[in-house]
Amino acid sequence: MSGHFEPLAGGGAAIALDEIEISILRNLTVQLLELIGPDDGPADAEEDPLARLFAEGPSEPPADPALARLFPDAYGTPGAEQDEQARAYAAEFRRYTENDLRARKRDDGLAVVRSLDGLSPADGPGGGAAVLRLSPEGSRQWLGTLNDLRLTIAARLEIADEDEGDALFRLPDDDPRKPMVMAYLWLGGLQETLIETLGPR
Repeated sequence: MSGHFEPLAGGGAAIALDEIEISILRNLTVQLLELIGPDDGPADAEEDPLARLFAEGPSEPPADPALARLFPDAYGTPGAEQDEQARAYAAEFRRYTENDLRARKRDDGLAVVRSLDGLSPADGPGGGAAVLRLSPEGSRQWLGTLNDLRLTIAARLEIADEDEGDALFRLPDDDPRKPMVMAYLWLGGLQETLIETLGPR
C-alpha cells in the first residue's frame, strides 16, 4: 500500500503515508487553498441559500496562469483567440459558475487537509507510516485536489502536455525546478492509482 492508493472493500481507498509525505501534501494543499482564495459569498447566504445560488461571480478569466488553468473559459479553444461571441458566452458562463466551482475546490482542499491532520505516522505500522482511509466521497475530494495541484504546478512549470513533464524529469539535480517537477510526477502517480480504485472491482 505504501506510495499508492489501494481499493477498500465496500468502496473508498487507502494509502500509507510517512511523515514527510503528509507534510508535503498538506503544505501543497494549503498553498492551493491560498491561491483559490477565501469564500467571498454573500454574508446572508446561510439565511437565504438562493442568495448564493444567484450571486454573480467574475466575468473575466483570472490573470494568474495557474488560476486560469483551474478556472478555464467554457467556450472557445484553450490558447486560441476568442471571437466576440465566444468571449461573451464565456463571460456569462463564468459569471454564474465560477463562485460555485471555487467553493467546491475549496471544500475538497479543506477535506484533504483535515484528513491529513487526522493522521499520526508514529501510530502507523512499525511507527513509520500512517494509513489514510478514504470513503468514496473522500476519494472524490482527494482526486479533485490532486488534479488541481497538478494543474497548478504544471502552470508554474509552463507544462502544456504530459510529454513536456517527462522531459522535465531529466533535468539535472541542481536545476531549481527539479523539486517542483518531482512533486508533479509524484502527484501524478497518486492520482493515477486513486483513479484505478474507482473502477469496477
